[in-house]
Amino acid sequence: MPALVKEIVIDQAIQDIQLSEEEQAEARDRFLQANQLQTPEQLAVFAQQRGLSAEQLLDLAARELKLAKYKEDTWGAKIESHFLQRKNRLDRVLYSLIRTKEAGVAQEIYFRIHDDGSPFDELAREYSEGQEAQTGGLIGPVELSVPHPALARILSISQPDQLWPPTKVGEWYVIVRLEKFLPAKLDESTRARLLEELYSTWLREQVEAAMQGIY
Repeated sequence: MPALVKEIVIDQAIQDIQLSEEEQAEARDRFLQANQLQTPEQLAVFAQQRGLSAEQLLDLAARELKLAKYKEDTWGAKIESHFLQRKNRLDRVLYSLIRTKEAGVAQEIYFRIHDDGSPFDELAREYSEGQEAQTGGLIGPVELSVPHPALARILSISQPDQLWPPTKVGEWYVIVRLEKFLPAKLDESTRARLLEELYSTWLREQVEAAMQGIY
């Protein structure tokens, strides 16, 4: 039922979206290219395999373009503000980490790095109790939404090469050093992702509201 409701919600949303002849041709060409359909015969076979006529299949291609236009018309102007709200979680970090469940061991490792200049990667391979031991403690680049919130906070205020003393994060004592900070940029891929986020949130809310009305 939710899948059917979802399609109904989408159909209602895009019912007033009009495509020009040029846009319809664009939708058709994009669909044929994406599915590597070069002849009418290939299109007919492709449609038959899906229990549709060629015309119905091309109608679905036009529907996709209508939906893309609806997304842009509805949320396109909101992307920049959404990006600014999300930026601190979209920023990426490359960092080194050693974790152990023993506070004393963590303290000893920290002093060996900080005071004695022991290589972080060697100590990570020897002492770290997570998968990062295999990479000499190196993790990333990952978005700041990925690490534990406490660790993300530390990384967000760190300077490159800044070494932090052992910090309790969950069940672990962690020693962390920021290697590189990569600020998020509102490029085309990020814009497309944020547009899809806004659309997905709206669609989920609409489907939930419709389902509550049904039941």
